[in-house]
Amino acid sequence: MKICIISAGSWGSALAYLLAGNGHEVNLWFRNEEKAKAAIALGENKDYLPGIKIPKGVNICWDEANAAYGCDIFVQGAPSHSVRETLERFKPFISNNSTIVNISKGLEDGSYKRLSQVIEELLPACSLTTLSGPTHAEEVAMKIPTAIVAASKDLKNAEFVQDIFMNENFRIYTSDDVAGVEIGGAIKNVIALAAGISDGMGFGDNTKAALMTRGMREISELGVALGAKADTFYGLSGIGDLIVTCTSNHSRNRRVGLLLGQGKTLEEATKEVRMVAEGVTTAKTAMYLANKHEVEAPITTEIYKVLSEGKEPKKAVYDLMTRDRKKEV
Repeated sequence: MKICIISAGSWGSALAYLLAGNGHEVNLWFRNEEKAKAAIALGENKDYLPGIKIPKGVNICWDEANAAYGCDIFVQGAPSHSVRETLERFKPFISNNSTIVNISKGLEDGSYKRLSQVIEELLPACSLTTLSGPTHAEEVAMKIPTAIVAASKDLKNAEFVQDIFMNENFRIYTSDDVAGVEIGGAIKNVIALAAGISDGMGFGDNTKAALMTRGMREISELGVALGAKADTFYGLSGIGDLIVTCTSNHSRNRRVGLLLGQGKTLEEATKEVRMVAEGVTTAKTAMYLANKHEVEAPITTEIYKVLSEGKEPKKAVYDLMTRDRKKEV
């Protein structure tokens, strides 16, 4: 197959390398021409996957028409805040019978839509599958084994994507619960910020375990309110993704939280991490949706206040710990 990867960030690049290894021809699109030419000259994507050589079968592109030429599979990897704008640029070059694979995690700010809903709005005649799970790009690029979920309203689409991406180091399961897979992948980033703040403040494993457990409760309750299946959140795209994002040094959301917990401002933290931490924008959207659907989400609410209202992390912890007594349900 000939495949266009729309985004040369760490995750898009890692999947480009994986797909080339599976025998496919891949066009990897860089938004920035200068960075694209640097990648060609160096033979690696130094900004995102330094030290890992770009394999044969991966063509570096920076022009949308050239990147899309001859492709009938498009892997959408732009950050949530630029999905709409990026696909508008590619829309003239994507035919109606194309397959779209969304690999981004997040919710669209302002519209409060899941990313698959944004893509369906822009490309209604295309087949759409979402790929999500516990998959740090650095490890996937190094061919370290992991497992992930391909979710589509039509399982045939998910199975098609499963066949294209799956190999001995990258196991894929299928699901028809697109809402559950996307919500799990989006809101776990908010909980990862909380886990990072906890680490930055010097708290221990007990604290993080409590945050992750109660955080998953918030994710699943909100997900069900938005039409997802409860069981999805106890699979790879739910608890699996939450575990890896809250505990790994690869996690940009955890790293931003870590710096916040150490006393840095949000601006300082995001500048130091240098890559998009989706949880920063998702927190606002998640809190809005929780309020709209009357879902109790205290961790998400406190993270939003730390990020957007300048609340001190110590005060957020105090307010979480001194809430009214309740039964665990």
